[in-house]
Amino acid sequence: MVKIGIICEGRTEEILFLSKNFKGWLSSKNIILIDVVYAEGSGNLLPNNITRYVESLELRGAEKIIIITDLDNDTCITSTKQRINARPHDIVVIAVKQIEAWFLACTDTMRKVLKQASFEFAYPENEQMPFETINQLFVTNVGRGIGKKSAGKIKLVTSLLNAGLDISQAANHPNCPSAAYFINKLNNLN
Repeated sequence: MVKIGIICEGRTEEILFLSKNFKGWLSSKNIILIDVVYAEGSGNLLPNNITRYVESLELRGAEKIIIITDLDNDTCITSTKQRINARPHDIVVIAVKQIEAWFLACTDTMRKVLKQASFEFAYPENEQMPFETINQLFVTNVGRGIGKKSAGKIKLVTSLLNAGLDISQAANHPNCPSAAYFINKLNNLN
């Protein structure tokens, strides 16, 4: 069993990674999640802040540290990783463009929440604002949106988890390589 700690930028990610669904998936891979540190925004994922997050997780027994952030408007994954400047043995995952793109790639779960058996989203990582795309899909398919920014994102991830969200599903999507990278990194920990 390997013990991990996750550092993330948003509440959506914190809720997702602390969920029973995700912990169950980790357990099936012989991975124990020590804790998730919510950094309160990507601006806090800088070396001077990350050091204290890492130390806190390692003091609690984390053997591997995974740092997850959104690409947002950065020009490329490499520049985002350079900004974070993590230690070489830590794993840095950049969700393209935002983690909500991974939700668009979870076809089965999206079909359930949108009540659309034929739902498919060909290129989730091409969406500039995937949360807004999902909100519009809710308006179109369910008759109402999921809310605005922070509260809406929390409502969204909670609804998706209640519908059985399994982020490894996003990794199987042919056009969601950042989710595949994340799941691959976790699979290779043991």
